[in-house]
Parts: sequence; C-alpha cells; structure tokens
Amino acid sequence: MLDPIVNFFTRIFQWIGRGIGLLIGAILWPFLWAGRWYTQRGWILKAVLGLALLVLIGLYANFFYATQWWNNFNPNYPDTYTFEKRNVSAGEQVAAGTGTDTAKTCGNSGIAQIAADLTDFNVNQNAWISSMILYKLGLFGIDWDNTPWMDNKASFQRGINQAVRRTATELADNLGRVRTTSQIDADLQDARGNLQFDEYTWYFGVSPFGPKTPTPSYYRDAVRKLRSFNARLATCQATFDARADNLKQYIDRIASDIGSTSAILKERAENHNNGWFDTRADDRYWFAYGQLYAYYGLMKGAQADFEDVIKEKHLQSLWDTMDAQFDSALRIQPFIIANGREDGWLLPTHLTTMGFYILRVRSNMVEISNVLTQ
Repeated sequence: MLDPIVNFFTRIFQWIGRGIGLLIGAILWPFLWAGRWYTQRGWILKAVLGLALLVLIGLYANFFYATQWWNNFNPNYPDTYTFEKRNVSAGEQVAAGTGTDTAKTCGNSGIAQIAADLTDFNVNQNAWISSMILYKLGLFGIDWDNTPWMDNKASFQRGINQAVRRTATELADNLGRVRTTSQIDADLQDARGNLQFDEYTWYFGVSPFGPKTPTPSYYRDAVRKLRSFNARLATCQATFDARADNLKQYIDRIASDIGSTSAILKERAENHNNGWFDTRADDRYWFAYGQLYAYYGLMKGAQADFEDVIKEKHLQSLWDTMDAQFDSALRIQPFIIANGREDGWLLPTHLTTMGFYILRVRSNMVEISNVLTQ
C-alpha cells in the first residue's frame, strides 16, 4: 500500500540528484574542456599558458588575502594616542630655548596626525583595494560592488578616505592658516590635492589611454605632506588657528557629510530591503562604518587641538557623549549585512541600525556646534 508513496519520493530525489549533477557538470564542463585542450598542445604553449595560469592564481591569492585580512583594524585606535596627556592646543607655544626660532616648541596637530595615520593605514598597512587590477576587472565582468563578496574592505577604505578628504580640505582652507587672507600652507595644499585624486586608478588606463600613476602613490605622498606640516608646526614654523569658529565650521562640515551618508542608508533600506540578498547593502554599511571609524579618531584629535576652546565653552560633557556614540556604533560588526524590512520580524536591518547611530553622532555634533555659536 505504501509502495506508490515510496516510489514517488524516490523519483523526486532522483530528479533532484540528476538536476544537481547536471548543474555541476555545466559548471565543470569549460574546465574539463580546457584541460583536454591543454594536454594536446605543444610543450612551449603549455609552458607559456602554465606560467600565465600560475600568475593568475597568485594574483587571486593575493587579492583574496588583501580583501579578507584587515591589518591593524582597531575600532578603539583613538585611545592609543593618549591626547589627554598633552595639555596644549595645536600651534600653541609651549617652550622656548635660547630665543631663536629653531628652539621654539609648539603643540602639533592631532587632526593632521590622525589624518596621516588613517591614510597610512589605508595604503601602507593594507593594500588599497579599489585600484587593484582584479577589483577593477570584477567577477567575470560584474563589478565586485554588485556581488556579496570581496568589496567590504574597499567600501570601508573609501569611507575612511571620504573623512580624510574632508579634513584635508578644512586643514588647507581654514585650520592651517590665519583667517582667509593669509597664504595657504604648501604642504597642506599638496596633501589636499593628492587626497582628491581618483580612488580607482591602476598603473595603466584606457581613458586616457596609457600608463598612469596609481592611486596609492598619491595618497602616500599626502601622508608625507601631512607629517611634514605637523613637524613644522611642532617647531612653530607653521600655523594652526585653533579658534572656536574654526572648530564650529569643521564640526558643521562633518555633520553635513555624515548626514548625507544617513540619507544614502535610508534610501537603500526603504527601497531595496531584500534581506541577505541585497548585494549593495554591505557596501553602504561598510562605507558608513569607515566614515565613523575615521571621524572618531579625527574628533579625538580635534579635542586635543582645540583644548582651550573646549575648556572655555565647557564642552567636555557633550564631547564625551559624542565619543560614546562613536564607540557604540563601531561595536556593530555583523558577519553578514542584512537589509531587512524596518517592520520585519525575521531578518535584521543593519542599515537602519547604522543610520540610527550616525544620526545620534550628528545630533551630538549639532549640540556642540550650537554651544560654540554662543
């Protein structure tokens, strides 16, 4: 009596097994065909193709390592600077020896130091993913950003770079000069220009056609320029204008920057909530994470650089609250980014969660800006 039921399920599993076998065969067929073709060639062609294959395998092994291992990643990295022990604002003279200019000592800039270190983290301690040839080629021509793999670190790095670019502009235009009628510092101007360079340039390009200087070379030069400025500032040969209105403008620009990112997260969360199958959700999430990662350190540097302003305006409590919001946001590191519905009950909505923390940080920044206005 049960034989028809058993036979039915037996046929079902046979069909499933046959389907899986056909699928695997279709996937492996090009490789089997290539293997047969390769064994029939002459030894010279075999050697050339074998060497090319080894190079390709090596490139992909390096690409996999570069994208999956995040060297020196540390959300609590601002604590390693111990700025609280400095007790001097940026550009403030703290010592003078014999009265000569070379004997003077001034406070250097925590903002410039962290901007340089973050860029060093991106291009020296780690490979800059966005301009690697295999990242540019994509997965069989599909942009890696449109796949669930190999793109999280690239988005994270671009988020950091966005924050450092914004900071380099503020350093050159306002913080590193007295008012807007004085000369722009040459090192800061060069650093700003280098950091604005395209993020995707490899050694060769087609538009325009020909060899190029890759992106990491420009960013490495920006690191040197920022550190050169800081070294001159420490010997009182450069300027850092630690005024309250400069701090307010810098914070306003950051609030505007992360406010734009929160709008991007909102759009993605509302219109593309496909749960774990939204292949662009991880890009948005890790870009926002990279921004907060960078601005957390840069705000620690600003706290040291504008120490006198913060004391005068009694901002320490608000600043501590802002730091706590940064810390809370950076503790959220999901293994897989899910863009579920905001009112869903099964899948998490990581984009909305990150957007919430971004707006919390922005709210604290607006409060600090309002106090600085008074």
